[in-house]
Amino acid sequence: MKNKPIYVEIPIQATIDEVWRMTQKPELHEQWDLRFSSITYLPKKSEDDPQSFLYETKLGCWVKVAGWGKSIGTHNKKDGSKTSSLHFGTDQKISPICEGKGYWQYIPADNGTTFLTQYDYDVRYGLFGRLLDIFFRPIMGWATALSFDVLKRWIEKGESPRSQYVRFIINTIVTMLFFFVWLYHGLIPKMIAKHPEEVSMLSSLTSLEGTAAVKGVGIIGVLEILFAVVWLLYRKKRHLLVLQMIAFPVLTISALIASPSFSLHPFNPITFNASLWVLSIISFLLATDLPSATSCKRTRKGESY
Repeated sequence: MKNKPIYVEIPIQATIDEVWRMTQKPELHEQWDLRFSSITYLPKKSEDDPQSFLYETKLGCWVKVAGWGKSIGTHNKKDGSKTSSLHFGTDQKISPICEGKGYWQYIPADNGTTFLTQYDYDVRYGLFGRLLDIFFRPIMGWATALSFDVLKRWIEKGESPRSQYVRFIINTIVTMLFFFVWLYHGLIPKMIAKHPEEVSMLSSLTSLEGTAAVKGVGIIGVLEILFAVVWLLYRKKRHLLVLQMIAFPVLTISALIASPSFSLHPFNPITFNASLWVLSIISFLLATDLPSATSCKRTRKGESY
């Protein structure tokens, strides 16, 4: 069964000519599109010929995919829309994509331009390639949608793609860090080890003792693990950061009340929680108005995927 084409649509408050310029000039295109690290136009024999180009996509660790492409732009004088048809491919075996076709369309709208794309491609490696595409195609769709939102914010708000991607990457790293911190501290010292110091602190702060204190530590561990899962699933990370900005000082004070001697330990609750508190504040400031793939429509009107 053939997978459905990738479709992405976004409204941009700018003229068609401006969106066309930001998407058709290779030195601008390669800045906002995650799918391409560099794009080089090749000379044309005449203006009517398709625009041939070469592209590269860096995958990290000095690994990159190089390919070729051809594009043709058309202008519909009746409704003012523009279309750029694309044929692309690569001979490199590292890429699951063999060859594909698609288009960009620029449609006049009341508040600017509706910019959309639809494209599809053939995979290599037969059945294995089709199975791999079950996971690869959603990634390509996500990367396209995120790139479109970065373009929109660049045009409308003036923030460079590089700055947007840096903030996006920082937010992703922070998300994974706090997921790990809450998961580790809920699972290892509380649920698995049931560390004596954890039990002692809870006993000092409450009337729980013995088995009840041990069970209480386990319950707290479960809650911390659930909060770790929330860090992965909840989209509005700033809400979680605000909770942590309140929680970390409270946790620090509680630990010192339970056992003042903890302040003398290396990597004690004061320095650990203070570090996470400051990181939460910085992350809160950087997480304002992040680009998101969810800003785009991913299905055509009247279709369901």
